[in-house]
Amino acid sequence: MSDPPDHLADDFAALFEASYRTKRIEKGQTIEGRIVAIGHEVALVDVGGKGEAAIDLAELKNEEGLLEVAVGDRIQAVVVSTAGGLTLSRRPARGAATARQLGDAYQSRLPVQGKVERAVKGGYEVRIAGQRAFCPISQIDTPRAEAVPHEGRTYTFRIIEYKEGGRNIVVSRRALIEEEQRAAAGDLRRSLVPGAVITGRVASVREFGAFVDLGAGVQGLLHVSEMGWSRVSDITQVVAPGQEITVKVLRVDEDGQKIALGLKQLTDDPWAGLAGKYEVGQVITGRITRLAEFGAFVEIEPGVEALAHASTFGAGGALGRESKGRSGGWSAGIAPGTTGVFEIVSVDLEKKRIGVAPVPEGSSRAARFEEAADAGAPQEAAPEAAPEKIGSLADKLRAALKPREP
Repeated sequence: MSDPPDHLADDFAALFEASYRTKRIEKGQTIEGRIVAIGHEVALVDVGGKGEAAIDLAELKNEEGLLEVAVGDRIQAVVVSTAGGLTLSRRPARGAATARQLGDAYQSRLPVQGKVERAVKGGYEVRIAGQRAFCPISQIDTPRAEAVPHEGRTYTFRIIEYKEGGRNIVVSRRALIEEEQRAAAGDLRRSLVPGAVITGRVASVREFGAFVDLGAGVQGLLHVSEMGWSRVSDITQVVAPGQEITVKVLRVDEDGQKIALGLKQLTDDPWAGLAGKYEVGQVITGRITRLAEFGAFVEIEPGVEALAHASTFGAGGALGRESKGRSGGWSAGIAPGTTGVFEIVSVDLEKKRIGVAPVPEGSSRAARFEEAADAGAPQEAAPEAAPEKIGSLADKLRAALKPREP
């Protein structure tokens, strides 16, 4: 006797399997089937046998009353009756599957989605696939996050406690956020190389500079000395907490934990255009910005400071006032903000160094300079012949460096 054709053998095997499964269906059994029709009150499910099973339509809707399935979808359900046909219920199967899945998610540390239903004492009640869980208030967000209402929002959580077969579940959203931040921070730190330009937000302002949040919890320091080419006396005039700024990465330590930022580097360096502008012997005006033991720093144009060494001021004490804590009394009566006339004594643009010396009032050089300034003529170098020696200026600085009348 010859073997039947392949297609007949396949049909026979399918019928045999269907018959076998039909005979085995019993009350309480969990089975899987495909939805073949959806009516007003029930849906019909093909469970693989000669007949079809019915399931209440309400069991296929979510909490908002919307159908979760469509014709062709496969579902799992429990046989609750075999009298007069098969009747299915999804609730027992869904509950068992949910508990099983949540237990697996807890063991595997897999994230789960849940909806925050309401605030309760110490935290929030969260519904995860029909199961109720508790999220402590400290675990709903990161500590520094902006306070927002959480009720009604759907988040991703990690199960941190799973007890009593799923009747006691504690979840954390913060754990996942911090993990994501650490991963993002690692990627961000790898991209932060010297020379990179990045936009951040000022997190806090201190007397020495500002901390800038670069994203993913990564912060860099914008030192006050890197805020502008001119000396910054009041940081709050440059940056403020919450302000969005663009900065340049200057340095990153080996482990990427300390990041130095710059703001002035995004504008032109004023020293770059000074070639041929200043020469030795030239007489200019300048404003003293700060005093040091070795001399005074003098701003001769925005972002360009020269140094007047202490020795050029003489040793007799200027402007008739004692200077506490400064050797020789050379700086007596000289205060930051004082404006005077200075002569350039050295120029080294490569090292960004210009040396100056105060010019006594009444000297021919100062008189010619003031006459040219009053006439609106450009500042020019003084004649090369017979440069006047500065000497001790204790008796001359009283007039040369006094603040000008408004």
